Amino acid sequence: MKKLSLTQRIILCLLLGIVTGATYRYFYPDPENLKPFAENMQLLSDIFLRLIKMIIAPLVFSLLFVGIAKAGDSKSIGRMGLKTIVWFTFATLVALTFGLAIANWFEPGKHIVLDLTTKVSSEPKPFIAKEFIERIFPESIVDVMARNQILPIIIFVIFFALGTAAMKEKGKIIIDFFEAVGHVMLKVTDYVMKFAPYAVFGAVSSIIALKGLGILYGYLFLISCFFGGLLVFVFGFLFLVCVVIKINFFKLLKAVKEPTLLAFSTASSESAMPMLIESLENFGFRNRIVSFVLPLGYSFNLDGSIMYMTFATLTISQAAGMDITLGQQISMMLILLVSSKGMAGVRGASIAVISGMLVYFNIPLQNLALILAIDWLLDMGRSGTNIIGNAVAVAVIDKWEGRDSTE
Repeated sequence: MKKLSLTQRIILCLLLGIVTGATYRYFYPDPENLKPFAENMQLLSDIFLRLIKMIIAPLVFSLLFVGIAKAGDSKSIGRMGLKTIVWFTFATLVALTFGLAIANWFEPGKHIVLDLTTKVSSEPKPFIAKEFIERIFPESIVDVMARNQILPIIIFVIFFALGTAAMKEKGKIIIDFFEAVGHVMLKVTDYVMKFAPYAVFGAVSSIIALKGLGILYGYLFLISCFFGGLLVFVFGFLFLVCVVIKINFFKLLKAVKEPTLLAFSTASSESAMPMLIESLENFGFRNRIVSFVLPLGYSFNLDGSIMYMTFATLTISQAAGMDITLGQQISMMLILLVSSKGMAGVRGASIAVISGMLVYFNIPLQNLALILAIDWLLDMGRSGTNIIGNAVAVAVIDKWEGRDSTE
């Protein structure tokens, strides 16, 4: 018998959770019975969230360090490296802004009412410029890693990575070491994600028992908002970019149709990379540009995954009844602009980054279970968007390098 994939197990546990929670609520409608049941089932989700907290600091440190250190090396190849980094930064800012705009406009989190035990009585900490600047620079990297304070970790990693890249040959041993650590942490993340179906079962059965099947409407609205946002990003922003650089967007879309469908169906951008390389070269883009831009794009330019990070963080805060101010949202964008690099397309890593955002803004981490149950479905959409975003990135750099591409 063929072994079920992680996505299939999550879907199965999601359905089992709905049935279990609804059945228990039907036979034991008394709140005195529902609450203990919900708390016991929530333990499965709590265990998973503790495991996620365990991997946040080392995962962010290792992947971000390698990403920045190698980017520092890429600049040395000259003009194309600088242009690529400039474009990736711009595209990332646009994707982050899209995620915030959709969450602010439609407020999907407010359509899902969480249990009062997951809320807090206080507002998220206010944005104070002086305090924000002071918190940027860590007094002890060990201390901030122990407390999962993602922003000072990022600042330390930037200095450490740039210093390592400047050491040239001597720095390679350090890069190789942390690249190995990164691979180990990805394997650990993979182990942790194997527990995700049980966390989904516990979280869904708990909330269905407490709130009933009516809460599923909120999930449907949330999914519609995110997929609608992805479509606007692709056929709005990416289309306009192609118009500006005089590339036939729909012809390009047709050229990368197969790798996009593969990424969507497998919920994995990486699975489509070999096919995407072939498709872009067949379209007419130069091999040296495709082979340079695309590997970097898989670490630095996954638009769908990056957009998801701001969307998910803000949606979770809304569901918890917390208001994130404009100043806080700007700081969120700046943090994610850096922290998303090197990890946006790694399964489970986006959950870790979102967890770091929840910790930073004092949003109860247990509310992460809100998106955990449907993350597999949202991952399909963002994986497909990642492919199209990287195809457009190759088109931009190919044009920017001064030779017309196939139209």
